[in-house]
Amino acid sequence: MIQSMTGYGKATAELPDKKINVEIKSLNSKAMDLSVRIAPAYREKEMEIRNEITKIIERGKVDFSLWIEKKEAPEAATPINQTLVESYYKQINEISDNLGIALPTDWFQTLLRMPDVMAKPEIQELESEEWAIAHKAIEEAVGHLIDFRKQEGSALARKFQEKINNIQTLLASIAPYEKERVEKIKERITDALQKTISVDYDKNRLEQELIYYIEKLDVNEEKQRLSNHLKYFINTLEGGSGQGKKLGFIAQEMGREINTLGSKSNHAEMQKIVVQMKDELEQIKEQVLNVM
Repeated sequence: MIQSMTGYGKATAELPDKKINVEIKSLNSKAMDLSVRIAPAYREKEMEIRNEITKIIERGKVDFSLWIEKKEAPEAATPINQTLVESYYKQINEISDNLGIALPTDWFQTLLRMPDVMAKPEIQELESEEWAIAHKAIEEAVGHLIDFRKQEGSALARKFQEKINNIQTLLASIAPYEKERVEKIKERITDALQKTISVDYDKNRLEQELIYYIEKLDVNEEKQRLSNHLKYFINTLEGGSGQGKKLGFIAQEMGREINTLGSKSNHAEMQKIVVQMKDELEQIKEQVLNVM
C-alpha cells in the first residue's frame, strides 16, 4: 500500500544522568531534503544517522532532532577551577611586588573574572553503550514516522479509489448522449443547408461528409484510453510504496484524455460531465503530490 510523505515520530530513552529525546517529522517534497539537529556529543554519528534515515524514508522534506536533557539537581553549580585561581593569585602578587602596583580591593571578584576560572563542562566521549541506547531510540522514532505515513497512505488510497470510481461512473454516463449528439449534428447541418441553399444537393455526398465529420468527433478511443488509465492507476495504487511519481504521470495522461473528450464533445450535457471529471481529477492531482 502507498505511503504519505507526511509523518511524525518521537521516542525517548532514559539514562541515569540524562534523557535522550529523538523527534522526526516529514512533509512532501520532490526529493529527499533532510535537515538534522544533533546534540554535540552525538555529532560524530551524524553521517551514520543521515544514511539510515535516507535509506528508510527515501523521499520528503525531513526534519530530525536529537537533544539531551540533563538530570542534574537544580542547585548544581558550575565548578570553579581552584588550581587556576591559585595560579592567578600568585601571579598577581608577584606583579604587585615587582612593579609596585597596589593589589585590587575586590580580590575574589577579580579572580573569578579571570579566563577559564569558571570551569566549562567537559564534552565527554560518547560511550558505545550510550550510543546503542540512543540508536534504538532513533530507530523507534523513525518506525513511528513510517507507521504514521502508512496510516495517512491508507486514507489517501481510499480517497483515490473514491475519485477514480467517480470518474468511471461519469465516463459511463456519456454513452447515452453520443448517439443523440450524432443525430443533432446531422439535423443541424441539414437544416442549415435547406435554409441557405435553394437548389437540390447531393444527399449521398452529404452522408459521406457527415460520416467524415462525425468520425472526427468520435470519442471512443479517448474513452477507451481513459478507462485503461483509470485501471492502471488503481493497479499502481495497490503495487506498494514509492509509487507517487508514477501515479502523478498517470494522472497527467488521464487529464489529456479528459481534455480531448471535452474538445470533441460538441454537446452541452457531455461537456458538463467532462467538467465534473476534471474536478475529480484535480483533487487526485492535489493529493498525489503527497504520495511517496
